[in-house]
Amino acid sequence: MSDRERRFWQPDVTVATVVVCAGRLLMVEETSQGRLVLNQPAGHLEPDESLLEAALRETREETRWDVRLTAFIGAYQWKAPVADDGRGDRHYMRFAFAAEPVSHDPARDLDTGIVQALWLTPGELQDQAGRHRSPLVWRTVADYLAGRRHPLDLVQQLA
Repeated sequence: MSDRERRFWQPDVTVATVVVCAGRLLMVEETSQGRLVLNQPAGHLEPDESLLEAALRETREETRWDVRLTAFIGAYQWKAPVADDGRGDRHYMRFAFAAEPVSHDPARDLDTGIVQALWLTPGELQDQAGRHRSPLVWRTVADYLAGRRHPLDLVQQLA
């Protein structure tokens, strides 16, 4: 048996939501590994939660916005490089969704680590590429802007 076959491997399953209103993208500014970075509302799938439920929950927790999911953009696989401090080397499976804003509750607390939610044009987001949390940020937006939309029923949860 090879080392690869003996090694237990489990990717981090995450969701991300591309929320668009009047040509602007709902983004989060958050602290990650001591840096202030930009990301979509995104986070990890929790036990007994569907991918759709996770996308709605993460968007609400990180932005104070309730949204309506409109499409599945795509699934993305990415391995984070190892940082100087040894962190990283994690493998992510990201499921990205398109959404439209429904309501905002400014009294809600933001998730730990989230500095603020902000609306950026695609150009403003692209201009700050050095602050993207990962390459998944722009790739997901680029796919959305290219018109990649799939029906939500493409994503199924079996009981």
